[in-house]
Amino acid sequence: MSVTVRVPAKVNVQLAVGAARADGFHDLANVFLAVGLYDEITVTPADELRVTCEGPDAAQVPLDRSNLAARAALVLAERYDRDARVHLHIAKDIPVAGGMAGGSADGAGALLACDTLWGIGAPRGELLDICAELGSDVPFSLVGGAALGTGRGEKLTPLEVGGTFHWVFAMAGRGLSTPAVFREFDRLGEGLDIPEPVASEALLDALAAGDPGALAATVSNDLQPAALSLFPELADTLAAGRGAGALAALVSGSGPTTAFLVRDRGAAETVAEALRASGTCRTVRVATAPAAGATVL
Repeated sequence: MSVTVRVPAKVNVQLAVGAARADGFHDLANVFLAVGLYDEITVTPADELRVTCEGPDAAQVPLDRSNLAARAALVLAERYDRDARVHLHIAKDIPVAGGMAGGSADGAGALLACDTLWGIGAPRGELLDICAELGSDVPFSLVGGAALGTGRGEKLTPLEVGGTFHWVFAMAGRGLSTPAVFREFDRLGEGLDIPEPVASEALLDALAAGDPGALAATVSNDLQPAALSLFPELADTLAAGRGAGALAALVSGSGPTTAFLVRDRGAAETVAEALRASGTCRTVRVATAPAAGATVL
């Protein structure tokens, strides 16, 4: 017997970042939107815990116990006295180290798959607690849709979305370390008065209305200057997308994937083609949002 779970990528339409806390984390107002790029995690009983991966960038995925999918299986097994001897296979389609929560998605997917395979039926709140233990973005990967993440991003409030949003994503030629981007954010902010992070009411209204123009006017990412400081070439990708007619262009999360909000599917194809021709990125993907969270197939 095996269980397969499909889990989506995310884009941050707002990422407001506070000053570094005593524990090294930052308080966030993080508006997540799940997008229709997916990893699939298949869990099968095995003689030992092992992880395999296929798909684009699979060679960059760790296959040891540092992989969030493996960690999810181990935490759930320990909590519910199960045997974590399973084979976790990741069919990866979410960019690796791209600021789209691919690793977090794998953790959430493995957690739900193991819960199903082992017949635990853990309460949703319990699964979300484990997700938060695994990482700040993991709870949203389980939930999907749209949500406001506060604290370090793990405390979620579901948000209403009034329509479908069309996105184009440009993957860069190399990755960016999330901790490095936060360190650069701290460096750039030295001596500055960094305000408490608060969700934009105008942005939440635009999401609820399903209005791409209004959403484009309100998207923001406080980590973008840090990402551009570490990876200046991303500015060329952002400019190429804007020049092709994107309503908004921003770095996705900690980067280096860049995200372009467009009006409709036709505009998405136009912007995608321009980005491919620009020579400023490695690959380009088109997707819609919102998308469902982790789902047993």
